[in-house]
Amino acid sequence: MARTQSFEREAVVRAAREVFWDLGFEGASVPALEDATGLRRSSIYNTFGSKRGLFDEAVQSYLDEVIRPRLEPLRAPEVTPGAVLDYLDSLREALAREGSRPARSGCLLINAAGSPIGHDAAVAATVAAYRAELREAIGRGIRARGGAEDGAAARARLADAVTGLVVAAFALVRIAPEEASRALVTARELILAAAP
Repeated sequence: MARTQSFEREAVVRAAREVFWDLGFEGASVPALEDATGLRRSSIYNTFGSKRGLFDEAVQSYLDEVIRPRLEPLRAPEVTPGAVLDYLDSLREALAREGSRPARSGCLLINAAGSPIGHDAAVAATVAAYRAELREAIGRGIRARGGAEDGAAARARLADAVTGLVVAAFALVRIAPEEASRALVTARELILAAAP
């Protein structure tokens, strides 16, 4: 008779997500994952197939529970003109809040992109898709504001620049929080300068 799982999968994935977010894939040892999730190595491997399988679910959880809710106002059917500035302001506040998860750990996916796991084709594809989703959301916010007198091409360049500044802020926050904040201020100023 097969044993039933006596744990909530989502809670385990969230606990593992915190370990991966703090330590990265390579730094997250199986004993650290055991401690965080309350599962033994055998249960982790039986349930997720491998540490990598658990990481993949943690990444999906990160996208669904952390990233997409923050982007939701920029992905809504009707994007308000102030949504992109609100996004940048709330992100800046989260990155500046001492002790907050984003201030301590940056972005799980941007961190993964800069580590050895980022060379894995599936991880690289996930990071690229995330960047494209972020770029699309920011682009929608910029279009909702109007402006950029040169039209669609100028708005696209602005969305590329703002997306790059957001990614830079995520990459910098753990080592240079003031520079991360400055990147988001610059993104905001670029958008305001393009306003009608």
